[in-house]
Amino acid sequence: MAARVFTGRARHPKGWTGVLRGEPGARSARNLKYMRAAHKATALSALLAVLALAACGDDAAEPRASVESRSGSVLEGSLPLLTGEEQDLAKYEGDVVLVVNTASECGFTPQFEGLQSLYEKHKDDGFTVLGFPADDVAGQEPRDDAEIKEFCEENFGVEFPMFAKSDVTGESANPLFQRLGAAAGEPTWNFNKYLLDREGEVVEHYEQGTGPEDPELNARIDELL
Repeated sequence: MAARVFTGRARHPKGWTGVLRGEPGARSARNLKYMRAAHKATALSALLAVLALAACGDDAAEPRASVESRSGSVLEGSLPLLTGEEQDLAKYEGDVVLVVNTASECGFTPQFEGLQSLYEKHKDDGFTVLGFPADDVAGQEPRDDAEIKEFCEENFGVEFPMFAKSDVTGESANPLFQRLGAAAGEPTWNFNKYLLDREGEVVEHYEQGTGPEDPELNARIDELL
């Protein structure tokens, strides 16, 4: 499969309702039209700034969350894939791993394309992406496992492992994300990224504004491979 380059431009994938669930910028369209008509330049500029930040959390690149100390391997136990098959997480020790909490109704959902490209680029070098759909972060994953699988494959050609929908924050978080949260902080929004070295230890936590094409993220992956 030919690698596709993530452009960073939002698109409307098949099955996407066109509504970014729970996102505050959606209700601003009428206000924006009114302000343009009234030539309120100052207010318009402020609104556009809010819209840019509110698409799905803060769209600006955030500083990495610090990883205070060596965590030990977080790749313990097993979790179900979207197919229902149990997957032993220890299988991924020996690889450089990017763990991502995902959602199909988020402004960052197009990052799936970049994640797939990153996976295709490095999979033969011992790198993988692990996707974890979750609705608890922002209520933006309404689909069930079968629907998530179809959505990701049809719209973004996702081939990297995708796990069953689960919680990724709080006491109900799946065991992997409990360990990730303890080591590097819980996800602040959808599409947070946890980079693990070949020993399964967390080395970086990137928030949602750091896309799969980010030079710093890619340089760090290259260092670990």
